[in-house]
Amino acid sequence: MLLVLLPVTVLLAFTAFTTVTQWEEARTLRDFDTAIEVSFATGEVAGAVARERIAAVEARLSAEPDTLRGRSEAQRITDDALRRAFDEAVGRPESDVAGGLDAVRRQLHALRVQTGTGSLDAQTVAQRYEVIENTLLDIVAALESGRPTRAAGRAADAHIAMLRAIAAAESERAELAILFHAPAEGRATAAAGRWTELEKAQLRAFRQTTSDELKAELHTAIFQAAGREVRKARDLLADTDPRPTDWPSYDSWLSDSERYVDALRGIQDRAARELAVTAERDLRTTRAQAFTELAVSLGVLGLVTLLALALRRSITRPLGQVSEGARALSDGDLSYDIRYAGRDELGDVADTFRELRVTSERLADEIRAMNTAIDAGRLEHRADVDSFDGTWAQLLGGMNGTMSSFAAAHGRRRRAEQELEGIFNLSLDLLCISSVDGYFLRVNPAFERTLGHPAETLTSRPFLEFVHEEDRDSTREAIALLASGAELAEFENRYVRADGTDCWLQWSARPVPEEGLIYAAARDVTESRRASLEQAALRRVATAVARGVPPSDVFTKVAEEVSSLLGTASAVLRYEPDGGTTLLGTAQARVDATADAARMARHEAARKAIEEVARTGAAARSGTSVGAPIVVDGRLWGVVVAASLLDPLPDGTESRLADFTELIATAIANADSRDQLTASRARVVAAGDASRRRIERDLHDGVQQRLVSLQLELRMTQTLVTDHSSELAQQLDHLGKGLDGAFQDLLQIARGIHPSVLSKGGLGPALRALARRSAIPMELDLALAGARFPEQVEVAAYYVTSECLTNAVKHARASVVTVAALERSGVLELVIRDDGVGGAEPDKGSGLIGLIDRVEAIGGRLTVASPPGGGTTLSVRLPVTAPAAAVDVPPLG
Repeated sequence: MLLVLLPVTVLLAFTAFTTVTQWEEARTLRDFDTAIEVSFATGEVAGAVARERIAAVEARLSAEPDTLRGRSEAQRITDDALRRAFDEAVGRPESDVAGGLDAVRRQLHALRVQTGTGSLDAQTVAQRYEVIENTLLDIVAALESGRPTRAAGRAADAHIAMLRAIAAAESERAELAILFHAPAEGRATAAAGRWTELEKAQLRAFRQTTSDELKAELHTAIFQAAGREVRKARDLLADTDPRPTDWPSYDSWLSDSERYVDALRGIQDRAARELAVTAERDLRTTRAQAFTELAVSLGVLGLVTLLALALRRSITRPLGQVSEGARALSDGDLSYDIRYAGRDELGDVADTFRELRVTSERLADEIRAMNTAIDAGRLEHRADVDSFDGTWAQLLGGMNGTMSSFAAAHGRRRRAEQELEGIFNLSLDLLCISSVDGYFLRVNPAFERTLGHPAETLTSRPFLEFVHEEDRDSTREAIALLASGAELAEFENRYVRADGTDCWLQWSARPVPEEGLIYAAARDVTESRRASLEQAALRRVATAVARGVPPSDVFTKVAEEVSSLLGTASAVLRYEPDGGTTLLGTAQARVDATADAARMARHEAARKAIEEVARTGAAARSGTSVGAPIVVDGRLWGVVVAASLLDPLPDGTESRLADFTELIATAIANADSRDQLTASRARVVAAGDASRRRIERDLHDGVQQRLVSLQLELRMTQTLVTDHSSELAQQLDHLGKGLDGAFQDLLQIARGIHPSVLSKGGLGPALRALARRSAIPMELDLALAGARFPEQVEVAAYYVTSECLTNAVKHARASVVTVAALERSGVLELVIRDDGVGGAEPDKGSGLIGLIDRVEAIGGRLTVASPPGGGTTLSVRLPVTAPAAAVDVPPLG
């Protein structure tokens, strides 16, 4: 059918295109015909404006009644022509001709007003009208620019050229009228010839495009009488030295140039008629040609259609059968048969198609047999390639190769599935497949071993039921995250085992959103978390021991950590020499609201464990309680016991408690070492102070007394000398002064070693005496009670103040030292401050280190604040009462 419709369709399209083209050309000619009607009316307006111009110039040159009436008549004629042109242009929406004419009307009105007032000279009036006339000629040229045919274009060019030639002649007429109206002596003829050249140029263009008849009429108009007079005047203007008597008069010029211009206007009218006739003739010719071509095309179309219908019977129907057969074959319908059996080319095509159908049936049978074999699992089946040729044989060979590859891949897949199944079942980690709605679909045996639930139980209930209640909200958030497509890593939660104990699992999961499945793997981290918690508890206890906290705080800390770690009640006890025990620290479990009978049973089990540890010196277990010994210096010192209410403690609890007992033993040993060190330092300081007192007493009772005796004997010897001016008397005086100086130096040394005022009057008088002897001002602020302090406290406070005063003078370059002392709550607080250069560092000076040792030897504390440039401040806190022992360690053994 396509072969029949193709030529008909092409011919129909060609006919339609030709018809549309002809009618489009006819429409263009019709529009051009309408446009030239408007252009003719606009040309009349241009001619009327030219005549109004010469009338206005005449009235301006000679304002007489006749010239004024002539101007008014010319204005009326122009207005009528303008009105007619405007009416013609209103019906043309494709161009704004009406707007242009309205603008011309306003310009004319404004010019007439100015001309009527006499404010413009004749030359300006002519120029203003010239501008308006040129505007109208541009409108005419635009309207006739369509030029649908070559003949119409030549006629339009001729018409426009004649209009512009007449405009040049009219401009020349007005300009020469002004020239000839002026006196002969003052006439300026330099620019008058430009209109002649413009007119000649336009007339040449007219001759090139117009008919021979109009060329002859133009020749006649130029060489008639009026034309000769105009040409004569132009020649006079071109003459460089014209005689005044040869000039034409004003009136003769107006008369001759008017006849000349009228002759040109007559030619212009006939050129316009030729343009109109040409446009009308072209329009009629185009319409007739369009109708003729349409009729011919329709006739040819009819003949081609009849021929196509005749061919359809002999070609299209057999081709249609072949096409339907091919379509049925492509759709898989092998039952369709072609009935055409001619002895032509189409018959050969039908026979070939029937052979193709038979071959396709055989090929389909082979494919069905192969599919049946695949469904039955007979992957060794192969198609019969030898019964086919060419591409069909290659196709079946490729299918046989695919079957072989599929069989090999199937075998590898079965082996991979078996290996994966083995890994799934043998994995020590917990592996599972779950749905996003919260059910386990499959779990491996590690799940059953870890949680104690059979696989049937795990897959039959939502897995949130196995999650610890406190972790269910976080588990729901993790499931929502997986349902959104994000992966999960290192997520931890607690599951409840079948025996009721908690099990910490660490999960890694990956969702498959398109299948609604989650593949997850978990690892039992219960022991690692327990070990981590135990290590953290041990670190906290070890930190407390390293910081040197009192053993009582260490005992309490150990009891609390053991209770938190094991979830039991715990206690730290010390064995006494009399066989009893002393409770040093205890802690209860978080939940301990049980029956009295259970608590009594726990107490009894703990008592037995404590007695067993005391008897054997090793860790012991009794019922729900476990005890671990505390051994200090190889001897049993105490016990740490943990007691559960109901369930026995797990294996390994003894070793876990042993880690804490080692820390307790270390704390006790450290405390004992610190006590011994403190006592040793106190003994060293006390021995030094005693030595100072003994030296001071020896100096006072021995050397000082000898010096006093020598002084008395010297004084007695001086009284025996009669001549006091003798050399002997002077020598005795010198010895006396030496003894006095030695005596004062001895007193100063004695005070430095151990001032007697400190022993007799106490700390307050000693500090005041020190202030009086100070080399720099020393301000005292003492708020001390009247009672004396212990001797070691007074000595330490005195020597710290004395050393600070010495440092302020020697090193700090201070101008004043302030000392404040206050006894409060059994502690003597001493603050010594100077305004020196600061920068003192205890680590770099043996003097400050010695002060710190002295203060700490009696249980006090000394701190130094010495910023550079900010002075130095020493703060001392000395216990007035002796500190209690850090730990009471009974005799061992």
